[in-house]
Amino acid sequence: MKKDKEKTEVLEKIANGITWWVGSIPSLIVHTLFFITSFLLPMLKIVEFDKMLLILTTVVSLEAIYLAIFIQMSVNKSHEKIEDIQEDIEEISEDIEDIQEDIEEISEDIEEISEDIEEINEDIEDIQEDIEEINEDEDDEDHNERAKNVMLKSNVSSNKNEIKALKDIISQLQNEIDQLKK
Repeated sequence: MKKDKEKTEVLEKIANGITWWVGSIPSLIVHTLFFITSFLLPMLKIVEFDKMLLILTTVVSLEAIYLAIFIQMSVNKSHEKIEDIQEDIEEISEDIEDIQEDIEEISEDIEEISEDIEEINEDIEDIQEDIEEINEDEDDEDHNERAKNVMLKSNVSSNKNEIKALKDIISQLQNEIDQLKK
């Protein structure tokens, strides 16, 4: 299998080299000299004109056949490369769309977290105001009892749980952002 592949690669390199050479200035010069020589031989009576035309026609026909094959091989190879590039572009486009969707979801989550944090901050400010009022209005014994009631009413423990949950979500979002960056 590997030997066949290596042989194919060598033949492709040779075909590419010949195709390149045929399209070069040195090739133009060699072909021009060949044709001039071919037509000079009958004029110098070295070869008969009919034999020269027969040989020249045969050589040119064979050359045209092989050149057509080599050129088609190059076209096929180029077509394969173009298809590979198109597939890569399609995959990259899909990946970009996925990343954009993930970023939109993360942005929405961050907005929700920001709103939750604002609500928690408002609750904390209300609790602080209630505590200040208690400090001003009550003596020490009533103060402790009233402070406990205010704390219970404000669901401080649930606020702490919400803060902890929000921190976990933020940590999770940060991990997702780091993965997207990779």
